[in-house]
Amino acid sequence: MQLRFKVVLLFCLVLLKPGCTTTRSSSDWQLVWSDEFNYHGLPDPLKWNYDTIGNTYGWGNKELQYYTYAEPKNVWVEGGFLHIKVQKERIHSFDYTSARLTTRHKGDWKYGRVEVRAKLPGGRGIWPAIWMLPTDSEYGRWPNSGEIDIVEHVGFIPDSVFVTVHTETFNHMINTQKGTSVFLPQSEYEFHIYAVEWCSEKIDFIINDELVFTFNNSGQGSAEWPFDQKFHLLLNVAVGGNWGGQQGVDDSIFPAAMLIDYVRVYRFRN
Repeated sequence: MQLRFKVVLLFCLVLLKPGCTTTRSSSDWQLVWSDEFNYHGLPDPLKWNYDTIGNTYGWGNKELQYYTYAEPKNVWVEGGFLHIKVQKERIHSFDYTSARLTTRHKGDWKYGRVEVRAKLPGGRGIWPAIWMLPTDSEYGRWPNSGEIDIVEHVGFIPDSVFVTVHTETFNHMINTQKGTSVFLPQSEYEFHIYAVEWCSEKIDFIINDELVFTFNNSGQGSAEWPFDQKFHLLLNVAVGGNWGGQQGVDDSIFPAAMLIDYVRVYRFRN
């Protein structure tokens, strides 16, 4: 898909050290940023932005939703969870509304472990994603500066989720993207932990503490490995699009919501 620790931490860019680890014990990691969603109302504005800039062109994917700004019917925190809900409603020539949150300039990291516990929405036409984009696009526009898809789900494949990396050399526009599908038939009914562990040598994709895919640094430069820059997190639920809408949209599934239990970012302990 393309396009309260102390407050002082929330306004700083946290640069994480590039250590890799073959173990995944919690003692190996130091928490540096999180949202536990233990409050009520709109998402914490010190941590989250609303991304709406791509509404006019379908986000480059022919998506059908309109992402709203701080609209409580599309995004809110309640009962210990962040809710991102798609509504079937007409707005600005779009037939659906949803929300797209980012941590850009409020949570930007180079290396570490990014972990999200979530329950994904299902149904034909839905396309939720938990992913990362470069904060500064040092190597140019997408896909040159990279994309890390921690997890994506398309509703017409209800028993699987997908983890993917996109770069200039490896991307879906030329069918060279790197990643894998993971059989996870309960992703729409149960919470699962989706994570990446990222260092200068590789990115490990982990679901429920199980390694499912590794993308290695080939050493061939930014066309294959642009992941030596700061990235930020995105959470969104799309409708339709080049991938999510390949088999149409079943309007009977709406409203549909992604629930996030927590977001936690760690750096490796030296």
